[in-house]
Amino acid sequence: MSRIFALAPHVPARSQRTSLFLSLAAAALLVAAIPAHAQFGAPPTTQVHDASALKPPAGARVALVEFEDMECPDCGRANPLLKEAAAKYHIPWVRHDFPLPMHAWSFNAAVNARWFDTRSKALGDEYRDQVFANQISIMNPDQLRQFTEKFAQSHGVALPFAIDPQGKLAGEVKADYALGQRIGIEHTPTIWVVTANSKGAPFVEVVDRSKLYQLIDQAIADTASAKPAVKRASK
Repeated sequence: MSRIFALAPHVPARSQRTSLFLSLAAAALLVAAIPAHAQFGAPPTTQVHDASALKPPAGARVALVEFEDMECPDCGRANPLLKEAAAKYHIPWVRHDFPLPMHAWSFNAAVNARWFDTRSKALGDEYRDQVFANQISIMNPDQLRQFTEKFAQSHGVALPFAIDPQGKLAGEVKADYALGQRIGIEHTPTIWVVTANSKGAPFVEVVDRSKLYQLIDQAIADTASAKPAVKRASK
C-alpha cells in the first residue's frame, strides 16, 4: 500500500512548528484525495457507507461478495482461493466489477466477461478465471483482445469485432463501479462473507485471506437455525 510522506524544510525554531503543521495538513488532504487502488499488503477494514449490496442472493444464507479488478495482481492471487471456497462450501460467489482507472485494460476485460456472460454465466466466469491466471502475459488492450479471441475460439464461440456496440455492457460495469463507490471501497480486491438472518454480523470483510474458511465456518454456524430466504415468484 503506497504512502505519502511530506518533508518539512529546515526553518528557524520559532516557525518550525507552524511549518510542520502546514506540511502535515497538506499531506492529509493529498492522502484523502487518493482514489481506490490495487492493494499491496493487508488493507484496513473498509468503512461501509451503504450495506444494501452486502447480502446473499435470495435462497442463500451465506455468500461471498467480491469487488474485483481483472488487471489487479492481488485479485489474481485471491481468485483461486475464492473459487475453491465457493465450491467447497457450496455457497454463491457474487462478483462485482471495480476496474481501476490506472489499469489500461481492466475495464475492457470486464466488458468482455459480461459479453461471455450473455452466452452463459459459467463461460463468463471461466473467462474471468483465465484472465486472472494469465495476467502476466497480458500487457495492453491489444494483447487482451488476442487473448480473448483465443479463448472464444477454444470454446467454439464466435467473437464479434464490436463486442459492445451499444455500450450496454459498459454501462453495467460502470454501475458496479458506482455501487462500489457508494459502499466505500478503497482497494481491490475487497471481499466480504455475507449472511442472511444471522445471529452474528450480517457481513464481515475478509482482510486476512488465511482466515477465509474460518469466517465462512462462523457464518454458517451463525445462520444454522435460519431459514433461507425464498424468492417470490413475480405475478
